[in-house]
Amino acid sequence: MSPEGQLISPGGNAIVVGSFALSDGQWFERHQHGAHQLAWARSGVLAVRTTDATWVLPASMALWIPAGIAHSTGAISAALLRSLYFWPDHCPVRWESPQVVAVSALLRELICHLAEDGLDATARGRAERVLLDQLRPVSVTTVRAPMPDEPRARRVARALLDDPADGRSLAEWGKVVGASGRTLARAFVSGTDMTYGQWRTQLRLQAAMPLLAAGATVSSVAHRVGYGSPSAFVAAFRRSVGVPPGQYFAPGAPPSGASA
Repeated sequence: MSPEGQLISPGGNAIVVGSFALSDGQWFERHQHGAHQLAWARSGVLAVRTTDATWVLPASMALWIPAGIAHSTGAISAALLRSLYFWPDHCPVRWESPQVVAVSALLRELICHLAEDGLDATARGRAERVLLDQLRPVSVTTVRAPMPDEPRARRVARALLDDPADGRSLAEWGKVVGASGRTLARAFVSGTDMTYGQWRTQLRLQAAMPLLAAGATVSSVAHRVGYGSPSAFVAAFRRSVGVPPGQYFAPGAPPSGASA
């Protein structure tokens, strides 16, 4: 059964309704819930899309999705999705928009504890209260690389999706797709709200996420996504996300003071 098919009981604050194994690239179609949701991947890299944004979430991060927010959930690399649902009438959290939440070691263990069968109401209630106290938003910026609308710019974007390390300039790409570099530059700005350079940085960081989550070294990932040195990659990651990759993918998530 998919997450959108789960029945949710208002009998407690938080209810773990199941674990869902997602293969690489598998997505649950767009849906919404009558309850708040905390989406977390115990392993792998999870992605959540709403109308306005996409979040890429390693196991150190979860996403709070308020009730009624339409979204789709999928895996950038094979992931074990574990979702908690919070009935609004029993939940003190009042966030009105999606929030990235740091998954500390304690929060991770509480989620796993609530996933167990056979917990009595008293034990569950205690665990739920502690879990709610552990929900703390962190200031990290979403990595997003939307596709441009213009057909020739989209061809360039698709080629870079296949090979993020391709370092050709827009003028060089223009000879491939039949457009001037200036035309392609305008198409990226109008279609993505980013310059070509900004968009390519976001794409490279998005491609790096599952590699880093799988345990690849910063040095190897930097090379694979097109950076000349690990330090250049780390600097780009920190500028775009708000924290360096070592903190973003650590078992204890970034500190709440991290800023984008």
